[in-house]
Amino acid sequence: MAEAPRLTESASAVFAVLAGAGSATRPQLASLAGLSKPTVSSAVAELESARLAAHSGTASGVTGRSAAVYGLGPAAGAVLAVDLGPALTRVRGCALDGTLLAQATGTRDEAADVVREALAALPAGAPLRTVVVAVGDVTAREKEGARMRPATAKAGPVFDAMAVALPPGVPVHLENNVNCAALAELHEGAARGRRTFGYLRIGVGIGLGIVVGGEVLRGANGAAGELARLPYPWDDGREPRHEALEEYIGARSLLRRAAEAWPDEDGPCPRTAEQLFTRAVEGRAVARSVIDRHAVDVGRLAAAVTAVLDPGLIVLGGSTGADPQILPGVRAELARLSWPTEVVSSKVGDLGTVVGAARLAVTRGVQTVTETAGAKD
Repeated sequence: MAEAPRLTESASAVFAVLAGAGSATRPQLASLAGLSKPTVSSAVAELESARLAAHSGTASGVTGRSAAVYGLGPAAGAVLAVDLGPALTRVRGCALDGTLLAQATGTRDEAADVVREALAALPAGAPLRTVVVAVGDVTAREKEGARMRPATAKAGPVFDAMAVALPPGVPVHLENNVNCAALAELHEGAARGRRTFGYLRIGVGIGLGIVVGGEVLRGANGAAGELARLPYPWDDGREPRHEALEEYIGARSLLRRAAEAWPDEDGPCPRTAEQLFTRAVEGRAVARSVIDRHAVDVGRLAAAVTAVLDPGLIVLGGSTGADPQILPGVRAELARLSWPTEVVSSKVGDLGTVVGAARLAVTRGVQTVTETAGAKD
């Protein structure tokens, strides 16, 4: 990985502002960075010399005078976001202003090849600043060194298989996949304009992304929102089992309940959650009944979330959670058990995790360029 050049503090500040804006004139940069025009002119010259900024056109002001417009230069580089999903691997490469440069998708077993495909599509010579990998697991640092990896065997093997495709020396940051999706909802989805909310993902597994004050809450062990660890069942004479709640609410149990109740006259039993929801739309009474019961269960889980966090807003995501058919039942059960809380369906859908991971990667990529600020002052 090409090391970022050492920048003065003012050049670092201007670079961060330029990355956020995408393009800007020097007066605009001065206003956004809170710096004087002479300081910005010097900073822009420094960034141009380092090929971190480049002249990209002109703009006419209200007085009719033209002003030079600047964007990121070729040395600013790119970042990579990888979503190691339960079935698919999705990868996005982005410039440090968030512009999409490359994307690739493949199966979970093809993770390394998908990463290589996306890397090959990035602009030649653009330094790779950082990689963010979204995994369905808590992440932890290894006992020796600072390398991050999944904390359990749940995501470890697929992460190790994918990691061989990453260029050596590039910083790799792991983030929980539900946290990444919550970031996508915050910036581009159903929670835009909200500073505090819960993103409740219901699919093969369950999880909660907690956003407080515009920031993801990760917890002391990085395990905030691991709803699978809630004690279940919890009743007289019944012993809670490890991750039993996820087993009960997850898509596999939903399909098992459908299979147990499915009448022969309704044809083949749905084999996927998508097929089950389609049968409900078609008017199959058993499918409707199973989904309604699922909505009640999700509503009870939402009530538990609300009791602890009082988030004001819950966004439902995941392969079953995002389907609008469960929304009325979730709202009704939550209203029965808890205080008023808005509940809406996800707007970013299946791409939420990789979109959120890309946003996080861009933020970290800009930091790799600006973190040496002051070294030349």
